[in-house]
Amino acid sequence: MESFFKYGERGSSFGTEVRAGLTTFLAMAYIIAVNPAILSGAGIDGGALACATCLGAGIMTICMGIFANRPLACASGLGINAMVAGITATMCGGDWHVAMGVIFLEGVVILLLVLCGLREAIMDAIPVTLRHAISVGLGLFIALIGLADAGIIVAGNGTLVGLGDVTSPTFIVGIVSIIVTVALASRNVPGSLLIGIIVAVLAGIPLGVTQAPTGIVAPLNLSTFGAPFAATADGSLAIVKVLTDPMLLVVAFSLLMSDFFDTMGTAMAVAKQGEFLTEDGNVEDIRPILIVDSVAAAAGGFMGVSSITTFVESTSGAADGGRSGLTSVTTGVLFILAAFFSPIVSVVSSAATCGALVYVGYLMMTEVTEIDWTDVSQGFPTFMIAAGVSFTYSISAGIGLGFIAYVIVAIFTGKAREIKPLMWIAALAFLVYFFVA
Repeated sequence: MESFFKYGERGSSFGTEVRAGLTTFLAMAYIIAVNPAILSGAGIDGGALACATCLGAGIMTICMGIFANRPLACASGLGINAMVAGITATMCGGDWHVAMGVIFLEGVVILLLVLCGLREAIMDAIPVTLRHAISVGLGLFIALIGLADAGIIVAGNGTLVGLGDVTSPTFIVGIVSIIVTVALASRNVPGSLLIGIIVAVLAGIPLGVTQAPTGIVAPLNLSTFGAPFAATADGSLAIVKVLTDPMLLVVAFSLLMSDFFDTMGTAMAVAKQGEFLTEDGNVEDIRPILIVDSVAAAAGGFMGVSSITTFVESTSGAADGGRSGLTSVTTGVLFILAAFFSPIVSVVSSAATCGALVYVGYLMMTEVTEIDWTDVSQGFPTFMIAAGVSFTYSISAGIGLGFIAYVIVAIFTGKAREIKPLMWIAALAFLVYFFVA
């Protein structure tokens, strides 16, 4: 085991890897309930969605562990699944198979971009300062997710955001998870993030946040598999409809841009916590990570669960000591088991994972010291990424705002020649993306 995953060489151990995998799984487990809740609006059977969500996440996370050997986990991406539900009704004639065909096509195209080296080349063209900015933005974003899930941050009355009800059970569970996690982490207690989640789950029992499971075993339902190749009402295959509809091709481009840069940001964030980010801000051995992530996107469309992508919650496992693919394999196995025991897994509320996400956000914010804020050509684009990711609740949108700002500031400060050609292309692509998304 050690000779394959090399976790010993990376300063980890078998026990630490397994624990980190469990931490990542618990931080991501909410997707088992949330993905069906969103996609069921497109007319897909909820039971089949829960099963396929678990299997898709499990299979692709295990592939990530085996082929990339890094502590990254995959599951159906939030945001994209909401878009799938939306286009099913508005652009796909109510046929969710066609929407999954869009996802499948996007995944295949992004895989081709990886295989021809374009995705890596664009990552290499990003200035080091902007790479630090992505980590900072992801830190704020992760913390925001955790705080919102616990109801600590809510939509305000007359304001965009506000403080939640301090007497709310979910608020209390979230605060408990933060206090326990930070207290243990400050004492360097191994597994502090995992312990924080478990304590919060237990605290949620008397408060009514942790619900009793509705059962133990759930039957497998694979009826969503093969969605892009299902026949539509007029007898044609769903994927054929996508390829012959210009508007659906535009949607596929929008999804491609989102997947493309979401994964880039997530990989850098996890690499920082997992100690495989180089001094110049490059992710070590990024190619197999991008290949698996691209295959996962197409696999998500095939399985009927929306695009499967690398989850930013993977940072929780990396922060808990995960350094190799064994962490991912552990997470993946747990997802596959969850396909059979999803009623039990669903007792872990999103509020219980608040502490882990907030603490990881804090760790990632330390990147802010690497940025020269006195230089507007570096500081302002950095600010736009950091603010954009969290304020728009979109990794790709925040990165796009920062890229465009970088090019504009460079032009007006006489540094246009320092911009690499692919950065020009990326900024232009984001302009198009913002107008067609």
